[in-house]
Amino acid sequence: MVGHVDHGKTTLVNALSGEWTDRHSEEIKRGISIRLGYADATFRRCPVCEEPDCYTVEEICKHCGSKTDELRAVSFVDSPGHEALMATMLSGAAIMDGAVLLIAASEPCPQPQTKEHLMALSIVGIDKIVIAQNKIDLVSREGAIAHYRQIKAFVKGTIAENAPIVPLSAQQSANVDVLIQALEKTIPTPERALDEAARMYIARSFDVNKPGTPIPELKGGVIGGSLLKGRLKEGDKLEILPGRSVTTGGKERWIPIETEITSIIVGGERVKEVAPGGLVGIGTKLDPSMTKEDSLVGQCAGIPGTLPPTWNELAIEFQLFERAVGVEKEVDVPPIKVGEHIMVSAGTAITIGEVKKVTKKSLEVKLSRPICAEQGSRVAIGRKMRERWHLIGAGVIK
Repeated sequence: MVGHVDHGKTTLVNALSGEWTDRHSEEIKRGISIRLGYADATFRRCPVCEEPDCYTVEEICKHCGSKTDELRAVSFVDSPGHEALMATMLSGAAIMDGAVLLIAASEPCPQPQTKEHLMALSIVGIDKIVIAQNKIDLVSREGAIAHYRQIKAFVKGTIAENAPIVPLSAQQSANVDVLIQALEKTIPTPERALDEAARMYIARSFDVNKPGTPIPELKGGVIGGSLLKGRLKEGDKLEILPGRSVTTGGKERWIPIETEITSIIVGGERVKEVAPGGLVGIGTKLDPSMTKEDSLVGQCAGIPGTLPPTWNELAIEFQLFERAVGVEKEVDVPPIKVGEHIMVSAGTAITIGEVKKVTKKSLEVKLSRPICAEQGSRVAIGRKMRERWHLIGAGVIK
């Protein structure tokens, strides 16, 4: 889920799931929290009522009192709209199957961060989008229609041009059923590669132990994210790349981390095995000091010997945008220069690199921190402008 109005997002997800996870106690309970914001929801359908009244998250239909049928469980990842968290937003987009682009009817469209979110979705290849025009209770009917036209003009020619636009008031729970209907029809559950080797992007890592916990009672570090393919089960060996930094003889090198899965948490429940879809928390035998404060975010986890290469230098085929994304006053993007430091985002990995060579369509960059990624993976390119990073281009790893 993506958007740029924090209160609006919280209210909307509360309407869909009944809760929004952002407290440490909930991290321990669920085994995973995403600083991006995270919540689970179960979409249900009344077997009696007609569409869209039949769609709900309640077990008992509020219209006819019938018991509703479960359609599917979904996970929402909130990509924050604050301008300082663009890199975090890209991490969120990297583990999504589809997106809700949340736009407040009480503000002119587009806001700078809305442009940035839409561009990020394009970069990571997410084209299954539903637009939620929230807060229509704060504007007149004429104002809502005028704002709808602003949205249509904004998305024209983009991957969201044909996305359904659902006017709603999350605060008043108005049209939430219509939103669920749009999500069910626009973002179906994708087919998963269950027979391939497991791979997971790490979007969060932390220590669940409270201060002062006796050593015999300490729990291993926890990693959280989204399983992209394959299956994982308790007792599986796990490899994490690029791993950990080791300095010997004045030289830094990265060595793989190997551990074992001790627990799997999905939707607040412990399970023995997990397949792709939604968010998952993985308990491990790692020293919790290795996972605290998101120290493993951006790494890949999977069955040992099956993960993509680790890159210290990247060759990227790229294309610059005409204008920088997310700037209040649009500015042109000057060419990338040798010696310039750029931000590179691939999957949930965010790193800084120094440009060593550049042509009109390709560049070579030396990374300050290695990343684990497939050849051909999409990357986002950012440049620091006015004390914050802005998207200026996109490309693929050669």
